[in-house]
Amino acid sequence: MSAEQMTIGEMLAATVPMARTLNLEFRETAPDRAVVALPDQSEYHNHVGGPHAGAMFTLGESASGAIVLAAFGAELSRAVPLAVSAEIAYKKLAMGPVTATATLGRPAADVIAELDAGERPEFPVAVEIRREDGAVTGEMTVVWTLRPNG
Repeated sequence: MSAEQMTIGEMLAATVPMARTLNLEFRETAPDRAVVALPDQSEYHNHVGGPHAGAMFTLGESASGAIVLAAFGAELSRAVPLAVSAEIAYKKLAMGPVTATATLGRPAADVIAELDAGERPEFPVAVEIRREDGAVTGEMTVVWTLRPNG
C-alpha cells in the first residue's frame, strides 16, 4: 500500500512504533477532529489496574498527531509537523478502555497562511481522554509547529 493509499491511522502505526506497541485504534481522523482509542491491556496497567499515565499521554499525543496530519497533510511536502510542548492533567481514575478526542485550537487556514508567509506557525491541539462511561479522565494540550523544509 502506498503512502497515498494509507489512512492516517495506518500511516501513524507504520511510522510511530509506540502507536503500534500500544495497539492504538484510530477511529476517526478528520481535519476538525480525531478520535483514538487505547484498548484495556493489562501489560499497560498501572498499580491500580487502569491504563498507565504514560500510555494515556501517548494516547493523547497520538490523537493530536492524527488531527495534525488530517488538517495539514497537504503541507508535508514543504513542512514537517513537530510537537513543541505538551501538558496533561489527570482528572479522574481511568479504568478499562479509554478514548482520546483531539480538536485544533486555531483555524487550519490561519496556520497555513502563516506558513505561506514564510513563518513557522505554532498551534495548540486540545485533547480530552474519556472512559467508556463518558467521564473525562484527562485533559491535554499539545502545541505543534509546522517547520518549513530547507
